[in-house]
Amino acid sequence: MSDLLHHRGRSLSKGQPVSLPIMASTTFHLPGDPDGSHFYGRNGNPTVECVEAEIGLLEAAETVLFPSGMAAIAAVFHTLLRPGDKVLVHADGYYNVRSLLEEHFVPRGIEVETCPTAGMDQADMSGCRLVMIETPSNPGLDVCDIAAVADRAKSAGAFLVADNTTATPLCQQPLDFGADMVVMSDTKAMAGHSDVLCGHVSSRHTALINQVRTYRRLGGAIVSPFDAYLLHRGLETLELRVSRANQSALQVAKCLSGHPAVSAVRYPGLPQDASHDIALRQMRGFGPIVSFTLKDREAAENFISNNELIVPATSFGGVHTSAECRIRWGDQVADGFVRLACGIEPTEDLVISVENALRDLRPV
Repeated sequence: MSDLLHHRGRSLSKGQPVSLPIMASTTFHLPGDPDGSHFYGRNGNPTVECVEAEIGLLEAAETVLFPSGMAAIAAVFHTLLRPGDKVLVHADGYYNVRSLLEEHFVPRGIEVETCPTAGMDQADMSGCRLVMIETPSNPGLDVCDIAAVADRAKSAGAFLVADNTTATPLCQQPLDFGADMVVMSDTKAMAGHSDVLCGHVSSRHTALINQVRTYRRLGGAIVSPFDAYLLHRGLETLELRVSRANQSALQVAKCLSGHPAVSAVRYPGLPQDASHDIALRQMRGFGPIVSFTLKDREAAENFISNNELIVPATSFGGVHTSAECRIRWGDQVADGFVRLACGIEPTEDLVISVENALRDLRPV
């Protein structure tokens, strides 16, 4: 993290700005043949490239920015998949990934199979071109053994893509465990202020990341320098925010565990969680999200509306704690299932607000 914070400063000359400048130009001075460092905004922008380099330090890999996490995922699919290919994707991760495959890739001759996150290390990957995991899964927070899945994918001749949005590179490094590519929605914790859409793809395979970069140039999924600057600003406080959110999530999970109004709690940081042992082996922190189940949707909605420190919203990774009933999006969860994403409020205050919101709920 120190390298990221001082990445720009180490190359500054006397009198240059310490803060990252926003290079708001689509065109560059280019007389004669196109042999300059920059040609046109779709090919590259100095502000965007600086932020790519910063994320690259966290991932220890080449990185390409996109205007959203789904744009990053779509770029990987478009880069790697051809008619007749087969994809194995998480059955319980972010639902839009499956929707994208079903609506836009299946009609083009791509075969899609699904598997629960917890079973990925035993899945049949024969004939697969691409395997995609999300660990911990969103919203259920199951964890898969990345190294075991990577070995299985490699044996099958498949590329392994890992969505690392819930963990961030500070808590988990899928590339270290054998993933070929990492994708993330930087809209969440990386930017961290709920005010910009961004995403990235990282890989240590130069040929793969060059294909992704070429797709972006040709397809035009370009991040504006203004959005890149907001992402840069968020990255500078990433470690502080993630540390507080992780700390709060663990304490909230402990508060929820065993409460008579709560029938189930999922958080990989809890010793009794089904994913705890695997998470301990591959994670340095367990993320900001706690998932739990109340008696029914009415109880879940009451919990959210009666908690003075919760913003009812669908994203996570911001400075404010947020929560929602995930059943409203069609996830395969119980009616009373709540995804709670901790922000950076003081941990003690957040725990007290959770206790107070639970007080009048009926036992399950």
